[in-house]
Amino acid sequence: MSVLQATVLALVQGLTEFLPISSSAHLILVSVFTPWEDQGLTFDVAVHLGTLMAVIWYFRRDLWEMVRDFLRSLTGKGHGPGSRLAWAVILGTIPVGLAGLTFRDVVADHMRDPLLIAGGLIVFGLLLGWADWRHRGGRSEKALTWVDILVIGCAQALALIPGVSRSGVTITAGLFMGLSREASARFSFLLSIPVIFLADALELRHLLAQPEPVQWGLITYATFLSGLTAYLCIHYFLKFIKTVGMQPFVAYRLLLGILLIWLFW
Repeated sequence: MSVLQATVLALVQGLTEFLPISSSAHLILVSVFTPWEDQGLTFDVAVHLGTLMAVIWYFRRDLWEMVRDFLRSLTGKGHGPGSRLAWAVILGTIPVGLAGLTFRDVVADHMRDPLLIAGGLIVFGLLLGWADWRHRGGRSEKALTWVDILVIGCAQALALIPGVSRSGVTITAGLFMGLSREASARFSFLLSIPVIFLADALELRHLLAQPEPVQWGLITYATFLSGLTAYLCIHYFLKFIKTVGMQPFVAYRLLLGILLIWLFW
């Protein structure tokens, strides 16, 4: 792998992991529109590790409160806002975990078609636009109900389909349930932590069984670059949606979906 390829893929991963535009779709599209060979499992694990480190560092104070209150709840000292949010993340991860274990090979082998990606971009883009326009409320992520958690958690499982976008579909579900834009995004990002961790752990198990040589210098560079890009993306995305909202991302999804249909129909 060249430095240019590593740079492009790390930037794409860092920019798209937390935006509601589908990171998996963009990584697939890089391989479609360039002559580069598939980047390989090692690189995928590395750039996802970078985005995981970024979201953990950005939400470090929230995570500390969640862990502290969660441990207190286990010892019978009551539930605080942090423990309720921790339970919400745990329970919201179960549907995508079960779906990932059940359908991982089907998704990897049969759902990387550009036209399928286009359909996911357009359909779930329209749903995001409708939710942001008509259904968003003002509730915080710390006011989630069990119904909210179930709906958002089940919606997250749909993100296994390239083009849907994990952040996009969970933000959409949060908006439909009456959360604010920022609360929907924040909960979506917190939900990404166990998802990325479990996905990386699963891929690492396959990686250790492969005898491929590892370019450690390039891997370290890509991990750092994807992490830095993802951190900046989270920071500015949360500021952007407060005033502008989701409609620019909806427009981007529709245009990209139409472009893919035009190119590959």
